[in-house]
Amino acid sequence: MSTEGLTAGEVARRFGIAVTTLRSWHQRYGIGPSQHIPGRHRRYTDADLARLQLMHQLTGQGIPAAEAARMVRRPGMSRTDTARHGGGHAIPLGRAGTAARGLARAAMRLDATSMVDLLTMSVRDHGVVETWNDLIYPVLVGIGERHAATSRLVEVEHLLSSSVSQVFSGVRRPGGPARVLLACADEEQHSLPIEALAAALSERGHSVRLLGARVPPAALRDAVRRTGPQAVLVWSQLPGTGDVEQLAALSGVRPRPAVLAAAGPGWSGEGLPDGVERPTSLDAALALLLPVAGAPGEPRRHGGT
Repeated sequence: MSTEGLTAGEVARRFGIAVTTLRSWHQRYGIGPSQHIPGRHRRYTDADLARLQLMHQLTGQGIPAAEAARMVRRPGMSRTDTARHGGGHAIPLGRAGTAARGLARAAMRLDATSMVDLLTMSVRDHGVVETWNDLIYPVLVGIGERHAATSRLVEVEHLLSSSVSQVFSGVRRPGGPARVLLACADEEQHSLPIEALAAALSERGHSVRLLGARVPPAALRDAVRRTGPQAVLVWSQLPGTGDVEQLAALSGVRPRPAVLAAAGPGWSGEGLPDGVERPTSLDAALALLLPVAGAPGEPRRHGGT
């Protein structure tokens, strides 16, 4: 840590705690920053962080905040093996950064308020793409790995997904014609990747139609015929939902969209109709769609879509 200490926002990202919670612990229990430089906000020293980490661990075990604060202030109180947060069910994150670890801790506590706060700050400061690549995706992968090994953490994944959807839906949607249509394949319920893509396009000033999860092929064809998008991207997470016939039916719609894309690991890559693109990341999907998404912030036309 730098000799100047950490701000409340930096501490919140590190521990996966809402800034409002940090302020409450400081004001009510005296568990807060001690370093003060005139004219600047107080900052957390190494000693402050050690106390805060113990406070965080104790409350994570269900100990009321007031009692946890008394324990933290008790002389000689220190971290013990039995107080390790997450135990054997912690989310594996590999080399993910501090912010992702903070999000994972909040997810394990089922702390939706902190997750939304952390994600909102990241989108505001770094944008949708970086938030997805550096925070959300590593934690989702880690949850998936832990679930595969233990059959647990379904509730963690659901609440994290709900928090991500809430934050992405808050990205300002511009007006103007929606030239991009995003949908999940038939029976595909994993819609977060296309929610991220819709938010990233909106962030850049482009209007998008997001049909969401489990779009039947007939409904998707009807939507394409009625709205005439320049680009259609269909997401499939699981092999059972990546039926290429859905794409073949779209290829026959006239006028055919300039860009037709199959995204996600559910598509095998074999037997796809000619001309169907296969973006393999959020960055790649953006690069594919932006050229046909229209002018950023284009005003809505009278009677248009």
